[in-house]
Amino acid sequence: MTDEGGSLSAFLAVLAVALFVLVGLVLDGGRILSAKRTAMDVAEQAARTGADQLSLDALRAGQFVVDPSAASTAVARYLAAAGQSGTVEISGSTVVVHVETTVHTVVLGIVGINKISVASSATATNVHGVTQEDQ
Repeated sequence: MTDEGGSLSAFLAVLAVALFVLVGLVLDGGRILSAKRTAMDVAEQAARTGADQLSLDALRAGQFVVDPSAASTAVARYLAAAGQSGTVEISGSTVVVHVETTVHTVVLGIVGINKISVASSATATNVHGVTQEDQ
């Protein structure tokens, strides 16, 4: 006769840890997806805000050019109001915003994953006039 005492306890302990990690992936994974979506939304709106900052001198000359200084300031203000941090790149009439944030895990911290970085980028271009025919 073999001594199998306690083997069920060991199996249940391993199973409980595995289920706990699975619950952590679901809960913290949802938080990460939500943070990614928020970062994407903030980046898109910040890029649009930046692309709306036209140079007054260029407008008076009949040109539509993004004012880099005003665009950078507007993006920084928008990011600060949204509670996010990021960077902005401006090239001609195109504004690119990169947003980075950190999500602190709730359950996965028990297995050593305390935080996960999330990043998103968005581009906006100032377009003026009619660009395509109505269909």
